[in-house]
Amino acid sequence: MQADKILELLHSVKNGKITVNSAADSLKKLPFENIGSAMIDNHRELRRGFPEVIYSPGKTLVQMKKIFQSMNKSGFNILATRAEKKIYNALKKIYLKLEYHEEARIIFLQNNKIKLNSKPVLVASGGTTDIPVAEEAAVTCEKMGNSVIRLYDAGIAGLHRLTVNIDKLNSASVIVAVAGMEGALPSVIAGLIDKPVIAVPTSIGYGANFSGLAPLLAMLNSCSSGIGVVNIDNGFGAGYLAALINRQIQSV
Repeated sequence: MQADKILELLHSVKNGKITVNSAADSLKKLPFENIGSAMIDNHRELRRGFPEVIYSPGKTLVQMKKIFQSMNKSGFNILATRAEKKIYNALKKIYLKLEYHEEARIIFLQNNKIKLNSKPVLVASGGTTDIPVAEEAAVTCEKMGNSVIRLYDAGIAGLHRLTVNIDKLNSASVIVAVAGMEGALPSVIAGLIDKPVIAVPTSIGYGANFSGLAPLLAMLNSCSSGIGVVNIDNGFGAGYLAALINRQIQSV
């Protein structure tokens, strides 16, 4: 259905019935594929620049197989977040090139070449325990066409660990700052450089941390300018946003 519609539009453009811009607008509105348990948005990449991403928790193995089958048939790069290794092990028997990034809990199947942006994104974590969320951001960013500089365990309890890396911070287009506890890392970074900072609060911390609510509020109340905040433990959201920002920077 998708291929037939595209061919029809190409013939219409060739015959002068519609303009190229009109054809592009029509492509953006092509229907999704209904596979029963999911409706696959086959034109997410056309509208947003990246294909639809699979959120794995709550999905059965049968559902995951059907989604992968549909997306693979359309030739997309497939990224699944928060995926358990048992899901990967089952899918690996079908898709031999399947990757699993265990710390990030990301499954990835590459069907198309990934074109890298020239400027990197930097992902920093306050502590070692924040790395899983940071890795979710970093791997997401990489699979969406960005090189990533990792700067882990650079929290403000030892500020010299951060300031000694000021050149790395300045070399990146966008900074993703991941922190739990009091969540001060994004504020400190934003006060040192002129790059947009995406703050990611994590659920790491003692009782009064309230499972990430304390750093979330701290980041929202930051006195440093140029900080955007995503939800608690949302490394994927931060990586996706960083990729979108970096793409706009590269196109200028």
